[in-house]
Amino acid sequence: MKQILNSVRLSAKELGSIRAITVCGMLLALQIVLSMFTIHITAILRISFSYLPIAAVGMIFGPVAGGVFGVAGDILGYFICPTGPYFPGFTLNAFLSGFVYGVFFYRKPVSLRRTFSAKALITFLISILLNPLWLSILYGKAFFAVVSARIVTNLVMFPIEATILHLLLKMIEKSRVTRLIRKNC
Repeated sequence: MKQILNSVRLSAKELGSIRAITVCGMLLALQIVLSMFTIHITAILRISFSYLPIAAVGMIFGPVAGGVFGVAGDILGYFICPTGPYFPGFTLNAFLSGFVYGVFFYRKPVSLRRTFSAKALITFLISILLNPLWLSILYGKAFFAVVSARIVTNLVMFPIEATILHLLLKMIEKSRVTRLIRKNC
């Protein structure tokens, strides 16, 4: 718990730098573009890779920046390309995703175990529990009907998304982007 609080403190301090805001802005643009290439299976089920920039921000700038980035991406994405009515529960999900990625990867080495653990937590907490809850509230559908459809999709997508996430974070780690950004912040 002490490590998480320390990460939160360092991340909040780092978020105030011009370089952090600039990098987050560029990654925010990338997230918006990636969210536009979402594959809609049904009105409720979608496949997207817009989680990758959120994970990158969480890794580079920490949990606070990851959470703020998630919120900014959700709200800006809604105004640029709305896919339904605005619902604050999805904004909470975006914050939690960025925060969790920051807790798992900020100033820590990327490992397969850490990557799969972070993705599993986000998949279970957000994709399987919270998203169906918000969708059932928003559209009046039965919670368990929405959950059952999401479980199948998430079981299929989990290994694919976790592998892509691991490869991306390993590339960021090897490129030493985080050191260059932090060095000058």
